[in-house]
Amino acid sequence: MKNKNSFLVILFLVGSSWMLHAQKVLTKPEQETFKKDVEAVAKKTNTITSDFKQTKHIEVLDNEVVSHGKLFYKAPKHIRWEYTSPIHYKVIFKDDKLFVNNQGKRDEINLASNRIFKSFNTLIVNSVKGNMFDEEQFEIQYYLLENDYSATFSPKDKRLKKFIHSFVLQFDSKTKQVTEVKMIEPGGDYTLVVFKNRKDNIPVSDASFTID
Repeated sequence: MKNKNSFLVILFLVGSSWMLHAQKVLTKPEQETFKKDVEAVAKKTNTITSDFKQTKHIEVLDNEVVSHGKLFYKAPKHIRWEYTSPIHYKVIFKDDKLFVNNQGKRDEINLASNRIFKSFNTLIVNSVKGNMFDEEQFEIQYYLLENDYSATFSPKDKRLKKFIHSFVLQFDSKTKQVTEVKMIEPGGDYTLVVFKNRKDNIPVSDASFTID
């Protein structure tokens, strides 16, 4: 797989029906409390399994592209996105490598040799866990929605800004777990991932992160 196609695969991974509701900007003390709560949850999260719905919005297309699948995460940074519809394929991040099995066609990319790809890998892991509060890398805005929290992360790195305008993470107000990830591209296209039936810290085997 050429780098351009590999990059498009990554863009499709991360990505609500939100922002239509009233939102309140968190005060500094509220931000600190929220961050501590989220970081505490992320720190004790060793595995995650979850169903997901991914919606890709492209301005030039009349219809959005909707996919469904299953997410597996295992600390420190193993992630498997298994898409089950409309087509079946797997994308695995493991040991600074990206593995893809697209209906039997396998590809492998070394993320460590490309700074941008490696940054994406880190962003994907941290967005799933919800632990992205690095103010050296991002301008961050915090909001309280009707029943949930959201945080908008705008990258400071000029090279990363060419590909990502911002990440928006939505959090359950009670569990402080990520419920939605939205990745907005500079041109306005976006990818939205909504998680359902999430389970934390249940056994996930190493075999889950092999391309078969």
